Parts: sequence; C-alpha cells; structure tokens
Amino acid sequence: MRGLPGWDAEDHLAALLVVRRVCKASPAQLPERLCGEAEVAPATDAAARDFLEAHFRPERIAGEGVLTAYFAPTYPARERPEGEFSAPVRSMWETTSDRAAIEAAPLASALAWMRPEDLYFLQIQGSGELDFANGRRLRAVYAGSNGRPYVAIASAMAARGLIAEQDANASGVHAWLAAHRGPQADAIMRLNPRYIFFRLVPDDGAEPRGASGATLIAGRSLAVDPAYHGYFGLYWVDADQPALAGARQTYRRLAAALDTGSAIKGGARADLYLGRGAAAGAEAGTVRHRLTLYRLVPVSS
Repeated sequence: MRGLPGWDAEDHLAALLVVRRVCKASPAQLPERLCGEAEVAPATDAAARDFLEAHFRPERIAGEGVLTAYFAPTYPARERPEGEFSAPVRSMWETTSDRAAIEAAPLASALAWMRPEDLYFLQIQGSGELDFANGRRLRAVYAGSNGRPYVAIASAMAARGLIAEQDANASGVHAWLAAHRGPQADAIMRLNPRYIFFRLVPDDGAEPRGASGATLIAGRSLAVDPAYHGYFGLYWVDADQPALAGARQTYRRLAAALDTGSAIKGGARADLYLGRGAAAGAEAGTVRHRLTLYRLVPVSS
C-alpha cells in the first residue's frame, strides 16, 4: 500500500470502514481472519493505516482508463402529464428498438411524468428520487434497458457548436436541453439510442443499492464492468488530469466495487458514486479524469 499515489493523504479510518462493510455484505469476499481483525482494529487513523498496510497489497490493473462519477438525483415529477412534465417514466418491456422508436410507441400507462431533460439524466444515473406535487416521494430504480449502446451527447453538441467545450459537462448539457425543450432537444437526446426503464419503490431515505445488492457508500463505491471485476472487490483509485472545467485535480482513495453501469466498459474504467442530491450532482458532472486502478489483494489467506 505504501507508495500508492495519495496513500499518505488518505482517510485511512474511512477506508477501513469500507473493508468492514465488505466483510459484512459479502463474508466470503475476504479471509475470515482478516475480517475479524478489521472489526476489532482501533478506530484511529494510525491503527487503520497499519492494518491496511499489513493485510493488503496493490496490484495494478493494466492500462490507463477513465474515471467518471454518478449520483442519486432528486427530480420533480407528476402523476399525469402537466405542462412541461411531458415525458413518461416507462416500466420495462422487451424491445431492442432505439430511443426514438420507444418514445414514438403507444403508451398504455406511465409510472410518472417528468421534464424530458430530467428523465434523460435520470436514465444516465440509473436511479433517483421523484418528488410529486402532493408531497409523495418515490425512488425510481433501474428495471432494464433496450440493449442499445450508450452514446454521450456532450461531444456531439460541442462539435455542432451548441455548447462550448468548457460547458460539455452534465450541468451544461442539462441547461441547454431545458432551454431548448421540444423537438430541438428531443433530436439531440435521440443521438443516444440507449433507453432505460424503471420501477418505482418507496423511498426509505437511505442510499440506493447497487447491482451487487449492497447499499452504496457515498464517495467510496465504484460502478465497474462485471466482465473484468467481481462485486465487493476493493480497489485503489488514482485519478488525475481532469478533462472538464471546475473539476477537482485528483481523486485518490480506497473504494469497493458495488455497482455497474451501461457505459462502464473495460478493466481500467470506473464510475465513482458521490451520494444524493444537488451538491453530489454538481460534483459528479465535472468528473472525467485519467484513471489508474489498483486491485487490493489480501495478503493473508
């Protein structure tokens, strides 16, 4: 662990808590003895650092990739179409059609109605909270997709001169879509053929669950490609050289693989979960960093 970029500045106690969460959520992931010692390790940064250095070694994953970030958004919604709330939240049905064909298909019923740009970003995040005018709050959770590849629209918008390069981030794209709501914005969103379906569940106020089934840890959970990584694996994130304006210079921390996403492909590719609400969303929209990823391998057996 020593020598990892950013290791000295890590919150080692917070990192140890991630190890404890993995031990509880997936007891077979780590050696039983290691988990036992993690549970009784003193709750100090120095003791946590000593424990982590004694029990793990980093194994670099080949290649340099990209770190992005995501969050659990909260959007206003309605129970029926109303003014700008014109986009239906659709439940899952089997289709390989693209976004345009799905949106043109007859609609028997909708789970809820949203602003089109909000629904588009809900589909990017994969889950979020819906606030209804009557005070009811429900969580929209991923139910499936049409199987089409995800295409980021920001670069296409910049290439067409619709937004400046420095505004080719989540907040810039969302603002443009809202300002051009209607056929113009619809045509741009349809450049991304991937379509996400949802189901609605009660909102319990907790962080959402990832594809692993475990509750996500804000700032310490990764969405990864399950073709390359198993759920509940521990990783060291070394991300620098931000590509978007307003970004932090680095993200370096221990995190657990608890989720996946339709745009997360490859071994050196990860999406960092940053939490719920507007502040997390603002930060997530600026994350596009060069990524070096290390798998943390238990030393004990």
